[in-house]
Amino acid sequence: MDDEVQRADGTAGRGREPQRGREGERGRGHEREPGRGRVPERSYDVVLFGATGFVGALTAEYLAAHAPAGCRWALAGRDLGKLERLRERLTLLHPGCASLPLLRADAGDARAVRELAASTRVLATTVGPYVLYGAELVAACAAAGTDYVDLTGEPEFVDRMYVEHDARARETGARLVHACGFDSIPADLGAYFTVGQLPEGVPLRVDGFMRSHATFSGGTLASALTAMGRGPQTLAAAQERRLHEPRLPGRRVRSPLGAPRFSRETGTWALPLPTLDHRIVSRSAAALERYGPDFRYRQYASVKHLPVAVGGAAAVGGAVALAQLPAARRWLMSRWEAGQGPDAERRARSWFTVRFVGEGGGSRVFTEVSGGDPGYGETAKMLAESALCLAYDALPERAGQLTTAVAMGDALLDRLQKAGIRFRVASAR
Repeated sequence: MDDEVQRADGTAGRGREPQRGREGERGRGHEREPGRGRVPERSYDVVLFGATGFVGALTAEYLAAHAPAGCRWALAGRDLGKLERLRERLTLLHPGCASLPLLRADAGDARAVRELAASTRVLATTVGPYVLYGAELVAACAAAGTDYVDLTGEPEFVDRMYVEHDARARETGARLVHACGFDSIPADLGAYFTVGQLPEGVPLRVDGFMRSHATFSGGTLASALTAMGRGPQTLAAAQERRLHEPRLPGRRVRSPLGAPRFSRETGTWALPLPTLDHRIVSRSAAALERYGPDFRYRQYASVKHLPVAVGGAAAVGGAVALAQLPAARRWLMSRWEAGQGPDAERRARSWFTVRFVGEGGGSRVFTEVSGGDPGYGETAKMLAESALCLAYDALPERAGQLTTAVAMGDALLDRLQKAGIRFRVASAR
């Protein structure tokens, strides 16, 4: 048994002394090889934490099939037995996984998490709700100069991590990239792709209209209900973040929710989506001058029939109301067991589409991002490709808390297109 399990603390090399860099730049103490992004003296290129959860196992399957030859990756989690069973399942599909390292660590064990972060160049985590289980991992990666990716859709968590760890990550060269799944890559890279079709140096307006046909897992439900039940904490975290964020001299970025309306552009009813997506897009716009001197983004759920739109809005309102009551929240979570989700047949029937309407400088463009099962199959693909992108691709020398568009941009866009997620221009004039 002991020879099958590797400990993160026994494999970590000593990192260089970090040096302070300018805002947004990587600390020179963690320089990377050109085109590879390699941090010296690390035992692993990618570690997947929470690998035995539902989306974690799907991500492990994707890495087993698509990680490049020579990639040193490992599975991590708190339950060794589950990790061993997952490795056995992967080995049946890919015999090379028989020697895949297994690392034991609990999200609440600060020492184990620090050792885990110090052992790898990139740490990907699927363990949520992140506001409850994610903070130690972010802190450890920021301190160790380790790149970090997750699947959070929780605004409070993202804002808290910015306030607490962005400055340290910029010192060490760590890239902390949240929301690397369906929250919020289709919106973030879709808006980035749309902006790239529009004129430069002019005010730009982009609206996103999202449709999907899919179901969810117990872990997703737990994260969503936890976030819904933390309204005051979410508001306080957003207010504190605004005190720390730098101003944008000479530029303006907005992401209002907008109002329900009928969209002539899509022929559907548009309901404002109060998710993390529009915040992520606005942060990409604030960081990248390509979005123009005055940028506005709005995001909507796109619904064909008015009764469905009304019913959907009522259902969301009811869920938010119930989430404020601890007993009701626990009851709802108990209906779906964490770690369980839709089977392969159901996932194969699932899909998503996000249509964007972009305007500026006298031009108008219609673009679309689409793919298969959004919550699990495509999310696992997005997370894995994000981790591989940070580990191997030539990327801008930026550090701190970053969005996918800012940290990876064209490189991740290219990876996802090759992996089967479609980004296309539908029409332009």
